[in-house]
Amino acid sequence: MMEFISSTFTSYVALVPVTLSQSFILAFVVMGIMIPFRTLQFPDLTSEGAYPLGGCVCGVLIAAGVNPALAIVAALACGFLAGCCTALIHLRFRIHTLLAGILMMTMLYSINLRIMGKSNLSIFGSDTVYNWAPFVTPGFPVSKIIIAGLIGAGVFLALNWFFKTEKGTALRAVGSNPAMAEAQGISVWVSTIIGVGLASGFSATSGALMVQAQGFADVNMGLGILINGLAALMIGEAVVGKQSVWRQLLAPFVGAIIYYQLVSLCLAAGMPPPDLKLATGLFVLAMLALPSLKRGRGAGGTPAREKFRE
Repeated sequence: MMEFISSTFTSYVALVPVTLSQSFILAFVVMGIMIPFRTLQFPDLTSEGAYPLGGCVCGVLIAAGVNPALAIVAALACGFLAGCCTALIHLRFRIHTLLAGILMMTMLYSINLRIMGKSNLSIFGSDTVYNWAPFVTPGFPVSKIIIAGLIGAGVFLALNWFFKTEKGTALRAVGSNPAMAEAQGISVWVSTIIGVGLASGFSATSGALMVQAQGFADVNMGLGILINGLAALMIGEAVVGKQSVWRQLLAPFVGAIIYYQLVSLCLAAGMPPPDLKLATGLFVLAMLALPSLKRGRGAGGTPAREKFRE
């Protein structure tokens, strides 16, 4: 038993730098899930299509010799447009947000193939933003942690400032009470389009950063990213809370770090990689069901079925 614990701990420590770098990169996807879900009350699935979109755009541009920072900006812009399209589909045609996201995600698969011209693209040996990390060897996890961490800190501060401005407050008001916001002269359409577009832009940025980190782009790289992001968001909100703007913005980063450390621990303990999706799904289910279970059992609460019979 002690030998198993010792080997698990050793394997886990060896994986920490890699999973920590992935956490900072994929935290942008969690942010892209949080903004529509919590701020706008707009459950959206576009992130699973915007993530590979950003990766494909970034990969093609870097392969063409474009500056890697400009490639990230281009990926963000493409993701923003994808999110705007999702919001327009919902607003213009009155299609449910989830269905609008599914439609956009499905169309983006073909768009990603058109962008790359094939299912995957290698950019090994090309210059990336991680080569700009000071005092560290390019390509090592430490360089990815530094660069992704600095970008994440900048995004956190920028969003924390934006959501306290007049336009940011208007966006939050639309998510809280659309009818009241419209009565105050706030455009629900504009706020929704900007919010959903911004969220998808962050997901695309994550894809661009991941492509530069792993050295290739693939049209299937977004498969399952949504459930991973949702699990990370649930963890982050449970740890940090969501009672204020800065807590809501911090939750994606904290949740991503904790979630991927849990994944690392599972792998170190010998869990087969195919079982991680099942474990993630069960964990998200438990996190979503926990508040309901607490309400049902707290203070002599009566189960819903018994109340119905009474």
